[in-house]
Amino acid sequence: MYYNTATIMNEAMNCLVERLGIIETEIFISQIIREPFDYTKWQQEHYADLSVNELNKKAIEYAKNNPVMYSIA
Repeated sequence: MYYNTATIMNEAMNCLVERLGIIETEIFISQIIREPFDYTKWQQEHYADLSVNELNKKAIEYAKNNPVMYSIA
């Protein structure tokens, strides 16, 4: 399924506010804007110690626990 940019941004904001709260979301966004941030590099470093199978298991588990956003067949 394809989402347009506005939909993705709205969903992301909703997720952040729901998970972090309004103030913490504002702090997070201000830090992202202020600091240079390479998401791809962060992911590579964050998941460096996981095998593909471990990452897949984590993704499946996350999707099971978050059925509103994800659907697992």
